[in-house]
Amino acid sequence: MKTILFHQHGGTEVLEYLDFPTPQPKTGEVLIRLRAAALNRMDVFVRNGWPGLKLEMPHINGADGAGEIISCGEDVVKFKIGDRVAINANLGCGQCEYCLNGQDNLCRKWHLLGETIRGTYAEYICLPVRQLYKLPADFDFHASAAAALVYQTAWHSMVKRGGLKAGETVAIIGAGGGVNSASIRIAKYLGAHVVVIGSNSKKLKKAESLGADILIDRSKEEDWSKTVFIATEKLGVDVVVDNVGTTFPLSLRALKKGGRLLTVGNSGAPRFEIDNRFIFAKHLSIIGSTMSTRADFSEVMDLVVAGKLQAVIDSTFPLKEAAAAQERLWNGENFGKITLDI
Repeated sequence: MKTILFHQHGGTEVLEYLDFPTPQPKTGEVLIRLRAAALNRMDVFVRNGWPGLKLEMPHINGADGAGEIISCGEDVVKFKIGDRVAINANLGCGQCEYCLNGQDNLCRKWHLLGETIRGTYAEYICLPVRQLYKLPADFDFHASAAAALVYQTAWHSMVKRGGLKAGETVAIIGAGGGVNSASIRIAKYLGAHVVVIGSNSKKLKKAESLGADILIDRSKEEDWSKTVFIATEKLGVDVVVDNVGTTFPLSLRALKKGGRLLTVGNSGAPRFEIDNRFIFAKHLSIIGSTMSTRADFSEVMDLVVAGKLQAVIDSTFPLKEAAAAQERLWNGENFGKITLDI
């Protein structure tokens, strides 16, 4: 099969478009002919490498993907050859107490597809059937791949962990990322009021087209927490979605009493200082979240295929141009998801 892989960590120059053995399905698995994959910043982090990361080389990037089943292993009963499927990249073992209790994103042997095991920048992939969502016959593969990871991540964080409700106000730090664009659409679907803090007017205009109510350009307003405070009639917001990390100090200041700060990552940096006085004095909560449960994945994908939530697709590249796609992502040129056509 054709794939994009790398034999060592480094910049985009380590990515190679090469043949690689096509995997074969084991018991409970299916072989999927991938038609679309989608990028995440995690792809670049993994390609660059970090201390302690140990991969079986060569490694294949990619968490998101969609395609059709072309072969089934033994004991596969709920899927058949020809079924169109979207992939849930959150890989639980299916056997530990967390998985058996429906908390597979807390699995003792948890993996993320494309992070610690080979992923979707390839023509074929084998996965357990529990990781698949059956798509309608007419639903677009790219829309599926673009939605799967970011919508389950944002849904679990905002709805299940953060308890965002209609009538509340949520501030989203960043406009163009996949989770951020999904968060805007989920918040509007729930009936929340949305503040977006973006890096430039162009991205903020696009955020407005998704339903954002208040737009703040952080390139012009360094202390945007004060701007949020003023824009909310000096109340602050109920929830902040902050996956940057280094912006936590401003996010804590922007929250009203009893507010919740939600995070699913640290694109800025993993370590920074915060002022604890804001947390205890305002009764604030900092809530972390990783991916979602399989039940949450099915729940939010039902909304996607029903057209109630739509993936935001920035651009599409051929598989062999994955390096250029990663450059666009890393340079922050995208608004929404970048997909690969396979």
